Amino acid sequence: MTPHQDQQPLFDERSVKRRFDRAAAHFEDADFVHRHAAAGLLERLAPMRLAPALVLDVGAATGSTSRELARRYRKARVLCVDVSLAMLARARSQRSRFARIREIQAEPAHLPLADGSVDLLFANLYLPWSGDPPRFFGEVRRVLRKEGLFAFATLGPDSLRELREAWDAAGGGAHVNPFPDMHDVGDAILRAGLADPVLDVDQLSVRWPDSGALFRDLTAAGARNSLARRRASLTGKQRFAAMREHLETRLAAAAASFEIVFGHAWGTGPAPPPGEYRLDVGAIGRRVRR
Repeated sequence: MTPHQDQQPLFDERSVKRRFDRAAAHFEDADFVHRHAAAGLLERLAPMRLAPALVLDVGAATGSTSRELARRYRKARVLCVDVSLAMLARARSQRSRFARIREIQAEPAHLPLADGSVDLLFANLYLPWSGDPPRFFGEVRRVLRKEGLFAFATLGPDSLRELREAWDAAGGGAHVNPFPDMHDVGDAILRAGLADPVLDVDQLSVRWPDSGALFRDLTAAGARNSLARRRASLTGKQRFAAMREHLETRLAAAAASFEIVFGHAWGTGPAPPPGEYRLDVGAIGRRVRR
């Protein structure tokens, strides 16, 4: 899982923040994929006996899942983290003044938290917008206490394949985020030092009456093209029309598939400094003299 094979950033980070800032006011009108993934992730958490003191909701958007986590874990403090200040302002406006929720603007790959301080780290659809997932997983390991839980949902490579095919038919170019295979995600989690990853996949298919409705929903959810490799110039009318024709005529409708990958892994505690090794004294055997 190497998003920077040529060292070029995957995303234009200023564009990502700008698009999500603009989307904040209407995000909840078009966040059905976000809500579907959050519901699936919460359902998978239900059988686990957790009593977290500190919960971190990464990529929290307008805070709907932060509020649900606060209701579920009433004794926990919940930190609602996002890069978009407008999203966090919306989240703050919708919670009770007395809720044990606080909003933090931060890059998830550089969290302003102490080592081993988090009991549950919840990341719903943040990874599709991470320019460097391995670095994020390393940060998850750092802030997660030993035996703390990392729970996440992300998108697999079949997501938005119809849109990718339509753009390819119209002449290519970088228009759709690349989504890693779940096996690559699991390998990256293990390399970061987290333990026992478990992943499964759900499929969601959505149809719109036309491509205009599809693009309006993508825009409202902040999910438009922020790839660093996107064309610097505007897309020509002919190319855009060719893409729409493929999407609506050849596919019989404006459709989009979402391959939602759910997963969790366990904290092993922050990594020791370079050159330092830690050994559980219980693993040291006794030498018996004969």
